[in-house]
Amino acid sequence: MEIMSLELQNITKTYGNRKVLDQFSLIFSANSITCLFGPSGCGKTTMLNLIGGLDKDYSGTINGFPDETISFIFQETRLLPWKTVLENVRFPLLDKIPDKQSVEIASDFIQMVGLEKEKYHYPSQLSGGMRQRVSIARAFAYPGSLILMDEAFQNLDNALKYNILDSFLAIWEKDKRTVIFVTHDIDEAIKMGDDIILLDHSPLQIIQSMSLSHEAPQAVKAAVKEIYRQ
Repeated sequence: MEIMSLELQNITKTYGNRKVLDQFSLIFSANSITCLFGPSGCGKTTMLNLIGGLDKDYSGTINGFPDETISFIFQETRLLPWKTVLENVRFPLLDKIPDKQSVEIASDFIQMVGLEKEKYHYPSQLSGGMRQRVSIARAFAYPGSLILMDEAFQNLDNALKYNILDSFLAIWEKDKRTVIFVTHDIDEAIKMGDDIILLDHSPLQIIQSMSLSHEAPQAVKAAVKEIYRQ
Protein backbone atom coordinates (compact mmCIF):
# COMPACT_ATOMS: atom_id res chain seq x y z
CA MET A 1 0.00 0.00 0.00
CA GLU A 2 1.19 3.51 -0.71
CA ILE A 3 2.41 5.38 2.35
CA MET A 4 0.39 8.50 2.99
CA SER A 5 -0.82 10.53 5.93
CA LEU A 6 -4.25 11.89 6.71
CA GLU A 7 -4.49 15.59 7.46
CA LEU A 8 -7.36 17.63 8.90
CA GLN A 9 -6.95 21.33 8.16
CA ASN A 10 -8.99 24.04 9.90
CA ILE A 11 -12.08 21.87 10.36
CA THR A 12 -15.15 23.61 11.78
CA LYS A 13 -18.30 21.67 12.61
CA THR A 14 -21.40 23.00 14.35
CA TYR A 15 -24.65 21.53 15.64
CA GLY A 16 -27.09 24.42 15.84
CA ASN A 17 -25.35 27.06 17.94
CA ARG A 18 -22.81 24.62 19.38
CA LYS A 19 -19.33 24.49 17.82
CA VAL A 20 -17.96 20.98 18.20
CA LEU A 21 -14.81 21.66 16.17
CA ASP A 22 -13.44 25.13 15.54
CA GLN A 23 -10.54 25.53 13.07
CA PHE A 24 -9.31 22.12 14.22
CA SER A 25 -6.17 20.64 12.60
CA LEU A 26 -4.47 17.27 13.08
CA ILE A 27 -2.18 14.94 11.10
CA PHE A 28 -2.47 11.16 11.44
CA SER A 29 0.60 9.06 10.61
CA ALA A 30 0.25 6.42 7.92
CA ASN A 31 0.31 2.68 8.67
CA SER A 32 0.09 3.25 12.41
CA ILE A 33 -2.59 3.20 15.10
CA THR A 34 -3.58 6.60 16.48
CA CYS A 35 -5.83 6.59 19.54
CA LEU A 36 -8.12 9.53 20.20
CA PHE A 37 -8.68 9.66 23.95
CA GLY A 38 -11.04 12.01 25.74
CA PRO A 39 -14.24 12.28 27.75
CA SER A 40 -17.60 11.24 26.33
CA GLY A 41 -19.22 13.97 24.25
CA CYS A 42 -16.02 15.86 23.47
CA GLY A 43 -16.32 15.37 19.69
CA LYS A 44 -14.26 12.22 19.00
CA THR A 45 -17.07 10.44 17.16
CA THR A 46 -17.95 13.60 15.25
CA MET A 47 -14.38 13.80 14.00
CA LEU A 48 -14.47 10.13 12.98
CA ASN A 49 -17.72 10.66 11.06
CA LEU A 50 -16.18 13.58 9.17
CA ILE A 51 -13.08 11.57 8.27
CA GLY A 52 -15.20 8.64 7.14
CA GLY A 53 -17.48 10.77 5.01
CA LEU A 54 -20.57 9.96 7.06
CA ASP A 55 -21.02 13.68 7.72
CA LYS A 56 -20.10 16.15 5.00
CA ASP A 57 -21.56 19.27 6.63
CA TYR A 58 -18.38 21.04 7.75
CA SER A 59 -15.85 23.62 6.63
CA GLY A 60 -12.12 23.04 6.19
CA THR A 61 -10.30 20.30 4.32
CA ILE A 62 -9.48 16.64 4.90
CA ASN A 63 -6.52 15.47 2.80
CA GLY A 64 -5.25 11.94 2.27
CA PHE A 65 -6.75 8.65 1.10
CA PRO A 66 -8.70 10.48 -1.62
CA ASP A 67 -9.48 7.40 -3.71
CA GLU A 68 -9.36 4.78 -0.98
CA THR A 69 -12.21 2.85 0.56
CA ILE A 70 -12.58 3.06 4.33
CA SER A 71 -13.41 0.29 6.79
CA PHE A 72 -15.40 0.90 9.98
CA ILE A 73 -15.53 -1.05 13.23
CA PHE A 74 -18.34 0.30 15.40
CA GLN A 75 -19.40 -0.39 18.96
CA GLU A 76 -22.33 -2.33 17.44
CA THR A 77 -21.09 -5.09 15.14
CA ARG A 78 -23.75 -4.38 12.47
CA LEU A 79 -23.65 -7.89 11.03
CA LEU A 80 -26.35 -9.08 8.66
CA PRO A 81 -28.34 -11.62 10.70
CA TRP A 82 -29.46 -13.65 7.68
CA LYS A 83 -25.87 -14.23 6.49
CA THR A 84 -23.25 -16.60 7.87
CA VAL A 85 -19.88 -15.47 9.22
CA LEU A 86 -18.31 -16.18 5.82
CA GLU A 87 -21.04 -14.30 3.98
CA ASN A 88 -20.80 -11.30 6.32
CA VAL A 89 -17.05 -11.01 5.81
CA ARG A 90 -17.42 -11.51 2.03
CA PHE A 91 -20.30 -9.09 1.65
CA PRO A 92 -18.28 -5.84 1.19
CA LEU A 93 -16.09 -7.62 -1.39
CA LEU A 94 -18.81 -8.83 -3.72
CA ASP A 95 -18.74 -5.94 -6.19
CA LYS A 96 -14.94 -5.62 -6.07
CA ILE A 97 -13.44 -9.12 -6.21
CA PRO A 98 -14.38 -12.35 -8.10
CA ASP A 99 -16.39 -14.86 -6.07
CA LYS A 100 -13.70 -17.49 -5.60
CA GLN A 101 -11.09 -14.94 -4.58
CA SER A 102 -13.49 -13.24 -2.16
CA VAL A 103 -14.15 -16.59 -0.44
CA GLU A 104 -10.42 -17.19 -0.10
CA ILE A 105 -9.77 -13.69 1.30
CA ALA A 106 -12.69 -13.87 3.73
CA SER A 107 -11.67 -17.36 4.88
CA ASP A 108 -8.09 -16.21 5.53
CA PHE A 109 -9.21 -13.34 7.76
CA ILE A 110 -11.78 -15.51 9.54
CA GLN A 111 -8.98 -17.93 10.36
CA MET A 112 -6.79 -15.06 11.60
CA VAL A 113 -9.43 -14.07 14.19
CA GLY A 114 -9.85 -17.67 15.30
CA LEU A 115 -13.35 -18.35 13.95
CA GLU A 116 -12.67 -20.98 11.31
CA LYS A 117 -14.95 -23.49 13.05
CA GLU A 118 -17.78 -20.92 13.13
CA LYS A 119 -17.44 -19.94 9.47
CA TYR A 120 -20.92 -21.19 8.57
CA HIS A 121 -22.65 -20.02 11.75
CA TYR A 122 -25.11 -17.14 11.82
CA PRO A 123 -24.64 -14.10 14.12
CA SER A 124 -27.39 -15.37 16.46
CA GLN A 125 -25.26 -18.46 17.09
CA LEU A 126 -22.23 -16.42 18.18
CA SER A 127 -21.24 -14.76 21.44
CA GLY A 128 -20.77 -10.98 21.57
CA GLY A 129 -17.00 -11.39 21.41
CA MET A 130 -17.22 -13.66 18.39
CA ARG A 131 -19.44 -11.16 16.59
CA GLN A 132 -16.91 -8.42 17.26
CA ARG A 133 -14.16 -10.62 15.83
CA VAL A 134 -16.27 -11.08 12.70
CA SER A 135 -16.46 -7.29 12.37
CA ILE A 136 -12.65 -7.11 12.69
CA ALA A 137 -12.21 -9.75 9.99
CA ARG A 138 -14.67 -7.90 7.75
CA ALA A 139 -12.84 -4.58 8.23
CA PHE A 140 -9.47 -6.08 7.25
CA ALA A 141 -10.91 -8.12 4.37
CA TYR A 142 -12.31 -4.93 2.83
CA PRO A 143 -9.60 -3.53 0.48
CA GLY A 144 -9.10 -0.13 2.08
CA SER A 145 -6.10 1.62 3.59
CA LEU A 146 -7.90 3.31 6.50
CA ILE A 147 -9.77 1.68 9.39
CA LEU A 148 -11.90 3.80 11.71
CA MET A 149 -12.88 2.36 15.11
CA ASP A 150 -15.44 3.97 17.41
CA GLU A 151 -15.52 2.61 20.98
CA ALA A 152 -15.40 -0.83 19.39
CA PHE A 153 -14.79 -2.75 22.63
CA GLN A 154 -16.73 -0.67 25.14
CA ASN A 155 -19.41 -3.23 26.02
CA LEU A 156 -17.10 -6.23 26.52
CA ASP A 157 -15.79 -7.49 29.84
CA ASN A 158 -12.06 -7.00 30.38
CA ALA A 159 -10.92 -10.58 29.76
CA LEU A 160 -12.83 -10.81 26.49
CA LYS A 161 -11.86 -7.28 25.47
CA TYR A 162 -8.14 -7.91 25.74
CA ASN A 163 -8.47 -11.25 23.96
CA ILE A 164 -10.09 -9.43 21.03
CA LEU A 165 -7.53 -6.60 21.19
CA ASP A 166 -4.83 -9.25 20.84
CA SER A 167 -6.67 -10.66 17.81
CA PHE A 168 -6.84 -7.20 16.26
CA LEU A 169 -3.17 -6.43 16.85
CA ALA A 170 -2.07 -9.82 15.51
CA ILE A 171 -3.94 -9.28 12.26
CA TRP A 172 -2.77 -5.64 12.05
CA GLU A 173 0.88 -6.70 12.38
CA LYS A 174 0.47 -8.84 9.25
CA ASP A 175 -1.33 -6.15 7.27
CA LYS A 176 -0.58 -2.71 8.66
CA ARG A 177 -3.34 -0.26 7.80
CA THR A 178 -3.73 3.28 9.06
CA VAL A 179 -6.04 2.99 12.07
CA ILE A 180 -7.84 5.76 13.99
CA PHE A 181 -9.23 4.38 17.22
CA VAL A 182 -11.66 6.38 19.38
CA THR A 183 -11.80 5.43 23.06
CA HIS A 184 -12.18 6.84 26.56
CA ASP A 185 -10.39 3.83 28.13
CA ILE A 186 -6.73 4.72 28.60
CA ASP A 187 -5.69 1.07 29.01
CA GLU A 188 -7.18 0.31 25.58
CA ALA A 189 -5.34 3.28 24.13
CA ILE A 190 -2.02 2.23 25.63
CA LYS A 191 -2.37 -1.35 24.41
CA MET A 192 -3.50 -0.37 20.92
CA GLY A 193 -1.78 2.86 20.06
CA ASP A 194 1.43 3.98 18.46
CA ASP A 195 0.30 7.53 19.23
CA ILE A 196 -2.28 8.82 21.71
CA ILE A 197 -3.97 12.19 21.27
CA LEU A 198 -5.48 13.53 24.51
CA LEU A 199 -8.56 15.64 23.73
CA ASP A 200 -11.03 17.88 25.52
CA HIS A 201 -14.07 19.83 24.41
CA SER A 202 -15.78 23.23 24.22
CA PRO A 203 -14.91 23.01 21.34
CA LEU A 204 -12.70 19.96 20.64
CA GLN A 205 -9.05 20.69 21.32
CA ILE A 206 -5.79 18.78 21.57
CA ILE A 207 -4.40 18.85 25.10
CA GLN A 208 -1.37 16.66 24.49
CA SER A 209 0.04 14.24 21.91
CA MET A 210 2.03 11.27 23.16
CA SER A 211 4.02 8.56 21.36
CA LEU A 212 4.19 5.12 22.95
CA SER A 213 7.61 4.66 21.37
CA HIS A 214 8.89 7.51 23.57
CA GLU A 215 6.59 7.48 26.59
CA ALA A 216 6.24 4.73 29.19
CA PRO A 217 2.66 3.61 29.93
CA GLN A 218 3.01 4.95 33.47
CA ALA A 219 3.82 8.42 32.09
CA VAL A 220 0.78 8.30 29.83
CA LYS A 221 -1.48 7.32 32.73
CA ALA A 222 0.03 10.05 34.90
CA ALA A 223 -0.68 12.64 32.19
CA VAL A 224 -4.28 11.42 31.88
CA LYS A 225 -4.76 11.55 35.64
CA GLU A 226 -3.40 15.09 35.77
CA ILE A 227 -5.34 16.41 32.79
CA TYR A 228 -8.68 14.75 33.45
CA ARG A 229 -8.38 14.35 37.23
CA GLN A 230 -9.11 10.63 36.85
